[in-house]
Amino acid sequence: MPEHSPPRRPRRETVTHASALGDRPAPRLRPRAPHLPARSEIDEQTTLGHTYVRSLMRSQLRAALTALGALALLVGTLPLVLALPAPEALVWAALGVGVYPVVWAVAHWYVRRAERNERDFTGLVER
Repeated sequence: MPEHSPPRRPRRETVTHASALGDRPAPRLRPRAPHLPARSEIDEQTTLGHTYVRSLMRSQLRAALTALGALALLVGTLPLVLALPAPEALVWAALGVGVYPVVWAVAHWYVRRAERNERDFTGLVER
């Protein structure tokens, strides 16, 4: 059985002078369509623009679910902590001093994260 060798690719030549083309006219290259910035992709509601917006929405949802999980963990364990026998002043101190700073910290983190997501998205769109 004779073995079949794969066909060889032709050797490339570099043409550096127009007269080397002979009588053939130089091939015309079509100008490339300019890449539309992301803002116009979003305005025109193209698939790419839809992908940009969905990416922003996913990152905002991820931040919101993280904040919600932290608050649910805090509020969910609160009845267990308050069920322990403790003086009434300690219960009020736990509610006033322990819970509200944590809620404020989670809210502060969420707002900063949402603003950062929007700033990153705006930077991507304005490029």
